[in-house]
Amino acid sequence: MSRIGKKPLPLPQGVKATPSAKDITIEGPKGKLSRILPPMTSVKLENGAVVVSRNDDSRMARTMHGLTRSLISGMIVGVTEGYRKDLEIVGVGYKAQLSGQKLTLNLGYSHPIVYEVPQGIKMTVVDNTKINISGSDKQVVGEVAATIRRFKKPEPYKGKGVRYANEHITIKEGKTVA
Repeated sequence: MSRIGKKPLPLPQGVKATPSAKDITIEGPKGKLSRILPPMTSVKLENGAVVVSRNDDSRMARTMHGLTRSLISGMIVGVTEGYRKDLEIVGVGYKAQLSGQKLTLNLGYSHPIVYEVPQGIKMTVVDNTKINISGSDKQVVGEVAATIRRFKKPEPYKGKGVRYANEHITIKEGKTVA
């Protein structure tokens, strides 16, 4: 049996889980998340905890057992605490501006980049160089942060570009004239 999958997930105060045959919905103070379950797993609500079980002992069923439990655990954390990613913009003249649900980035190109913020994501810009992304769905928060970073990855010589707040960029030494 999967060591992760067999552990029950206790539901915190104010969180409601609604399992069905094919999916599960978790509702809490930060929002509502839903996920389709793999066909070889099933979810039940027992004594105020979510219990994940599998239908057989095949290798795929065992891996999906632990994965499903981990995904549901992430959903519970998302609707109670939420997830957050911080980005920094480094470079002379590089800046970000937020107006409504549109993020405008000036990253050294001939034109500004306009990014439409997805629904369910809360974004703030601090000092025109720091972007805070938060939301209840871990995958969406990570994908938004990765998409914004992809617009201008940090280059290895001066470190200019968009980077995660805790990311370390190794700076290469430039050419030297002998």
